[in-house]
Amino acid sequence: MAIMNRAFVYGMSVEGENFTDRVKETKRLKLDFENGINVILISPRRMGKSSIVKKVKSEITDPAIKVVYMDIFDCRNEYDFYNRFASVLMRETATKTEQIIDNIKRFLVRLTPKIAFSPEPMSEMSFSLGITPQNYQPEEILQLPELIAKEQGVHLIICIDEFQQIGEFDDSLTVQKRLRGIWQHQRNVSYCLFGSKKHLMTRLFQNHKMPFYQFGEMMYLDKIPTADWVSYICSRFESQGKLISEELARRICETVENYSSYVQQLAWNVLAETKKETTDQDFVNGLQALLPQCSGLFEQHIRGLTSYQMNFIRAICAGIHSDFGSKAVLEEYSLGTKSNISRIKTALQDRELIEITKDGVFLEDPVFKIWFKRNVF
Repeated sequence: MAIMNRAFVYGMSVEGENFTDRVKETKRLKLDFENGINVILISPRRMGKSSIVKKVKSEITDPAIKVVYMDIFDCRNEYDFYNRFASVLMRETATKTEQIIDNIKRFLVRLTPKIAFSPEPMSEMSFSLGITPQNYQPEEILQLPELIAKEQGVHLIICIDEFQQIGEFDDSLTVQKRLRGIWQHQRNVSYCLFGSKKHLMTRLFQNHKMPFYQFGEMMYLDKIPTADWVSYICSRFESQGKLISEELARRICETVENYSSYVQQLAWNVLAETKKETTDQDFVNGLQALLPQCSGLFEQHIRGLTSYQMNFIRAICAGIHSDFGSKAVLEEYSLGTKSNISRIKTALQDRELIEITKDGVFLEDPVFKIWFKRNVF
């Protein structure tokens, strides 16, 4: 079944009629792309960063602008990144297979890539460039977008998903300085950098001591308002010949705190339970189905946590969001000494389990909170 015919989409980037709202953000991002502005997208997980970038990419019709999208989640070191960076550039700045090979020959003359062709007519050609410190210096690879843009007479927009991986590389600070030092001088290329780990992205781009500080416009994706979600959910149910009340559609949103991917997933579960018109029991059954769907991931989240860290999560689930160092909280939840609180927070934030805001400390994942309270608390 084609994605556009599915009632709700989750676990992947969303497009077409499954893309919800984001009118203002889409308009702004497209304007930035068209005017060569560097953009850094920051938001919690499951808020649709990849979806909005791909949507804007699909809406760029000016032939003088080319948008290149790459995901570097599985890049574990600097040269993993350079190989991904160069290979995606070679592919996405070409219009046919022959041009990809021609790009490689022209811009990476010291390489003999391994190229494989699938017997399937619709499959893409796959190739391995084999870039190493012995055949190419980092600066040569990082200059590729500017060279290609000049030759093709276009402006390139390089969109890099999971950019926080750069911060995990060995000698990451040197790598960041190298990237910033080259990219900031390019006149025919702009960058859109985003990732799924909010606190790591924030650390890379909002700390004035870091190389990428003030590299571009900071764009924050907030949660889609409940009213927009409600109308969307009701319309998607109707497209499947079913009915859901606005009240139950609102309950779907509020239960998962308007986290985009979870709204789609829970709505799909409830739709699957609904025969003709959604009942309260259909909602309960849909939520009950959601938890085991996520339990494997959540079990990984808590694996290896200390008793202090688990107790800290219990405190949050009980409604405590500040004053963790008070005598009453320390004793009731067995958090150790007052000086232990900072270490607990740092460890849980590094694992993307908590979010620290001006209003206090909260669990980052609303469904994890439900699962923890039911299965661990």
